Amino acid sequence: MTPFLIRCILFKWILGIGAYLLTRRILFGFLGFIVGSFIDSIIDTDRTRQRYGRSGGIGSDPFDYYRRQSSRYDFQTMLMALSAAVMKADGKVLKIELNYVKQFFSMQFGNHFRAEHLQILKDFLSADMIPLQEICSDIKSRLPYEPRVQLLHYLFHVAKSDGDVATSELNTINRISNMLGVSATDFESIKNMFYRNVDSDYKILGVEASASDEEVKKAYRKMAISFHPDKVAQLGDEHQKAAKEKFQQIQDAYEAIKKRRGFK
Repeated sequence: MTPFLIRCILFKWILGIGAYLLTRRILFGFLGFIVGSFIDSIIDTDRTRQRYGRSGGIGSDPFDYYRRQSSRYDFQTMLMALSAAVMKADGKVLKIELNYVKQFFSMQFGNHFRAEHLQILKDFLSADMIPLQEICSDIKSRLPYEPRVQLLHYLFHVAKSDGDVATSELNTINRISNMLGVSATDFESIKNMFYRNVDSDYKILGVEASASDEEVKKAYRKMAISFHPDKVAQLGDEHQKAAKEKFQQIQDAYEAIKKRRGFK
């Protein structure tokens, strides 16, 4: 009998009906049905293990695992996969990083945040590799540009939850940014919200320190429109909070430059 036929056959019906026809007794038909159900469950379990790995976890194909989970949890799974990539970047996963992710998810998703979500994170953390290219391509196809930029803001928060963004974490977020199709200017803008120096105010606005006053004003207006919190209204309260923070930093950078240059 071929594997295809075995997958199609439901032994509970064969044994149940067969036992009844042979004995003409409902009891034996019922017992046959029970035995057949047991056989079906064994076959189904074996088929699942062959496809997804014996542990029932991430298995040998992390992207296949991602697709299975994202069909159930969607945005949460996207965040868990990217969070794990950043948390693993410096070679150690700290409890404070895990606590930040848990707190973020609890505030963002409320009662919809369940133990299954943390298990997804743990599965990605334990995986030998995370297929970032495939996952980012999937995210890019699902989300418009502004929410993708906002994801970087969240990832920088994850990286800095221990007080410092390591170079390896920065490089990972930069890779994710490129894969998500985020412009270098927008990446630099967000990065400089976490790396402050004398040029940070200009970099937040996406211009050089040598830019004219009019160029600074034009850049500010563009950034203020592009990163207004309304652009990510569909992502929930916690992302709204992060968007407002970014918007405020754009305002603060512009005000600092205005004060330094003395224009209105």
